[in-house]
Amino acid sequence: QVQLVESGGGLVQAGGSLRLSCAASGRTFSSYVMGWFRQAPGKEREFVAAVSRSGGIFYYTDSVKGRFTISRDNAKNTVYLQMNSLKPEDTAVYYCAAATRVGVFSSGRTRPAEYDYWGQGTQVTVSS
Repeated sequence: QVQLVESGGGLVQAGGSLRLSCAASGRTFSSYVMGWFRQAPGKEREFVAAVSRSGGIFYYTDSVKGRFTISRDNAKNTVYLQMNSLKPEDTAVYYCAAATRVGVFSSGRTRPAEYDYWGQGTQVTVSS
């Protein structure tokens, strides 16, 4: 089993920045597509960003384009989410996830059901 542990969440004012980290166990990190999702109380889990296995291709949901940046360091088994210009609408628990299916980045990268492993989540609260 793959263990994923998020960190870096907290309370920030609108317009501020946070960087989330997700540390993964195991020696096959580079074989996983990695994604970030978020979930607010009473709402469904929604896709935020994903990065390809090699770290060279990125995909973002429209609401965070230009503000968030996903990256990964396979040597450190870590994926990051740099969040700038934060808005109150970004308030949620943020989860990192790993997908193992071949072809998932081109088909299914935004769907939670396509991801096999999940972290425990880290709270991000943006005040106005």
